[in-house]
Amino acid sequence: MTGLRFIDEAIDCASQGMLLVDPQADALVQANAAALALLGCHQDEAVPTRFSHFLGEGLSLWVSFSDEVLTQGQAWSDDLVLVDLSRRQHAVEVSASALADGRRILFTIQQRDLLETRRNRSEARRQHRLGHVGWERISQVFERIERQNRMILGAVGEGIYGLDAKGQTTFINPAAERILGWSAADMVGHDAHQLFHHSHSDGTQFPVLQCPIHASFSDGQVHRVDNEVFWHKNGEAIAVEYTSTPIFEMGRLVGAVVLFRDIRERQLAEQRLREALNEVEQLKQRLEVENQYLQEEIKAERNHHEIVGESPAVLHLIRQIELVAPTDANVLISGESGTGKELIARAIHASSRRRDRPLIRVNCAAIPRDLFESEFFGHVKGAFTGAVATRMGRFELADGGTLFLDEVGEIPLELQSKLLRVLQDQQFERVGDNVTRVVDVRVIAATNRDLRAMIGEGGFREDLYFRLNVFPVRSVPLRERIDDIPLLASHFLRRASVAFNKTGVRLPLAQVELLKRYPWPGNIRELENVIERQMIVSQDGRLHFDDLMSAGARLQIPVPTTPGDGDEPVPDETLMLRFKANAVATLKRTAGKISGEGGAAQLLGIKPTTLASRLRKWGIDPRDFKIRR
Repeated sequence: MTGLRFIDEAIDCASQGMLLVDPQADALVQANAAALALLGCHQDEAVPTRFSHFLGEGLSLWVSFSDEVLTQGQAWSDDLVLVDLSRRQHAVEVSASALADGRRILFTIQQRDLLETRRNRSEARRQHRLGHVGWERISQVFERIERQNRMILGAVGEGIYGLDAKGQTTFINPAAERILGWSAADMVGHDAHQLFHHSHSDGTQFPVLQCPIHASFSDGQVHRVDNEVFWHKNGEAIAVEYTSTPIFEMGRLVGAVVLFRDIRERQLAEQRLREALNEVEQLKQRLEVENQYLQEEIKAERNHHEIVGESPAVLHLIRQIELVAPTDANVLISGESGTGKELIARAIHASSRRRDRPLIRVNCAAIPRDLFESEFFGHVKGAFTGAVATRMGRFELADGGTLFLDEVGEIPLELQSKLLRVLQDQQFERVGDNVTRVVDVRVIAATNRDLRAMIGEGGFREDLYFRLNVFPVRSVPLRERIDDIPLLASHFLRRASVAFNKTGVRLPLAQVELLKRYPWPGNIRELENVIERQMIVSQDGRLHFDDLMSAGARLQIPVPTTPGDGDEPVPDETLMLRFKANAVATLKRTAGKISGEGGAAQLLGIKPTTLASRLRKWGIDPRDFKIRR
């Protein structure tokens, strides 16, 4: 036991660091005093037991070296690094031997810089013994080392200067002179802090007691800073990052070395990168939203060439489009629902210089009252409850293009003044933002309401009306362009054939004549819907519109009233007698023909099955009218 204790004491007193490590368990089993000092640990303090805690980024090299030791029994290396508790790195030379248990390794460790110093001293002593010639050689060695150090200091791009314990400059390299504008003659022997580190970036005083560089003189720690400024000799602030490393001599703090670099270009590049990324993100959001509108335009497949018709009203409309499209004048399209106001707006946009930019459509009748301003002008994150992200408005999306305000008469009166400002100045602010944005937007508005009457009732601003109504366009109802019905019906038939994949379906001329006799309260939209519906139900390859004509007759024939009775109600029995008499008169006129072209059902505006049912109920046989004729 006495021998073992002697061995332990001898190992603990050894000048070389010795570590007993279990690599598989990543365990630091034992360390002598020299090793603890190297690792920055004190014997009376707890030492981390995980060996990897002291390996830092060199972990992979230590793993490879340990495998070599366990395989070969022993190994040596001078390219390993240990990291002490203050995270300082130490280049070390290591000799290692595997213990008999095949698991643990004894590392004998020496610092390479200490070994180099010892070798130099040994060489110096050896040369001293050799005499005067040897001293000349030593002098040459140190001169060469000094020249090499000067060359290194002059070649590096970072600024380097040294300080003594009083904060006075001891040396400065050329890069520091170039960055700071102060020469070595200006700085050496003077307080560096008072020369170029005396103020913060905002100009406020920077007390020397708060200076991290001077802190190295008191705490002996390395200080790294990446957000301060040094002041150029001409008074310009230089953004820098620096590292202040204390210098020890015989265990005593004697000064510090400061390495710094000018990061202004890097900060500028980072700022440009952030701005570019922000711009890319905004463009990405804008393109995503624009793409939705472009997809809608592609699906619509409409332009002014598809304004179908040859009537004088259509030819006049096309002339108006050709006149106003090349200009940037605002256009107000008025007309009943279903007359194709949006198609006119798209035709104007497609023929304008803005055709390469999107046409942004806003259905003013579908926007909740509280969201009008956000929809038009956008909002910033947190502007109101539910604004979880910044959003661009329709005006911003339409920048460079056209904004189509459908059902413009539905815009709340309190928002009309803001809309007027944008039309006048082409400027706006997002909801919750104070940044004024400038846009280049052409506005095309559409309405089925009488804006003049709304102005008189106080529901629409007169100045906004005149701003929108620079070039008025009237979209005529279908009943005023009856001659275009055959062309429109054929056009919608072709589109429905493609959409429903039903080819060979015909539209007989007799059915076209029926279409021309219908009043079309829903205008072109109703005609398109009717064609599509009949295309779906068609079974014999032809379209029929008997039901449509029955509905049209009900729209046109007024409810009969008793002459002289004013608004007095008519008894149901009296009405039935009149219906019966009217049906008999019609059967006489058609010689008993119920269905088909010119039949009684068509003249009465009801379905043939409905008329036949009533005749059976009344006990009337249509064949009796054929015999009589």
